[in-house]
Amino acid sequence: METAVLEELTQSPTRDYDDPDLPLVEATASGDLSAFEELVRRYDAKLLRIAQQVTRNLEDAQEAVQETFLKAYQKLHQFQRNSKFSTWLTRITLNESFMKLRKRRFNEMSLELESPDGDHLPLDLADWSPNPEQMCSRSELREILQTALETLPQSLRVVFVLRDIEEFSIKDTAEILNLHETAVKARLFRARLQLRERLSKHFRLPPTAAFNSMRP
Repeated sequence: METAVLEELTQSPTRDYDDPDLPLVEATASGDLSAFEELVRRYDAKLLRIAQQVTRNLEDAQEAVQETFLKAYQKLHQFQRNSKFSTWLTRITLNESFMKLRKRRFNEMSLELESPDGDHLPLDLADWSPNPEQMCSRSELREILQTALETLPQSLRVVFVLRDIEEFSIKDTAEILNLHETAVKARLFRARLQLRERLSKHFRLPPTAAFNSMRP
């Protein structure tokens, strides 16, 4: 997940993607700065949210996003459409965010990385159960969920943020994190269940309750 994404851009043949960003990418490559500014506006807030979830620090997240756009602009000629532009951009953001963490020497920088099949992740679960929307407002729910998110291992939190908050597909999440789709599904499942355990002190949801009710 931390391997440099830019090194991979020339290793796979070009694929055809239904990518709405391509006209802007092509215009930028032709020297249209306003096209790149539109890409920045399109993804700035999204990338900042992702970077904050990794760094847990607004200043570091802002710097990571700035570095992301700078590198994307400088290396745009290397983007060969092996993936969607948004996927490529998000991978750069994650790399920049992880580098910020390394520089700050966080103890959690181990990221609990394991083999792509998703082994060695903790799975301590507890039953929980009421519809949280019956107990508190949406804003309170988001605050509680954010606090619970920060307790997850980095490897699980990133998957949950990309898939359930930013709504990337399983396929795109796998490409961003350089994982197999089965590993993404396994981590997502474990992230959701561990969140249920963290939140059990706030809510008691029926065993059959859909986790979708907990999505921000």
